[in-house]
Amino acid sequence: MFKNKAFLIILYKFLNFVNPINMKNRDFWKNMLIGFCAGMVSGLFSSGGGLLLVPYMSSILKMEEVKARATTIFCIFFMVFVSGCFYFGQNYIDWNMAVKCSVGGIIGGYVGSKVLWNSGKSFLKISFIMFLLYAGIKMIMG
Repeated sequence: MFKNKAFLIILYKFLNFVNPINMKNRDFWKNMLIGFCAGMVSGLFSSGGGLLLVPYMSSILKMEEVKARATTIFCIFFMVFVSGCFYFGQNYIDWNMAVKCSVGGIIGGYVGSKVLWNSGKSFLKISFIMFLLYAGIKMIMG
């Protein structure tokens, strides 16, 4: 029925994770709380959920960098979808811009994931820090 098994794998992982046994686990609620905070940041600022999730996963959960970033991207997909539905309902979307940026984003996402897969840990950390510094300075300077 499904040519791509990714959907079935994701569905299986989700259904296996969200069960009564896992909900009693303290880590389950801690991860839900950080996800909630990341979702709030994403919804409020239209970005930034990954700025919470990547450091949380890599520093606190001791997840390897590539896995933390890949997991974060998957989480962000759902946060962005929900926020996007709200903005769609309020008629805030410029469709001409959205389509053009989406096409570029699909290509950039593919290239970025390939770079992430082939990059070393130090490159990822330095690139992330430089991006945050640049974004912070741009926001302060206007």
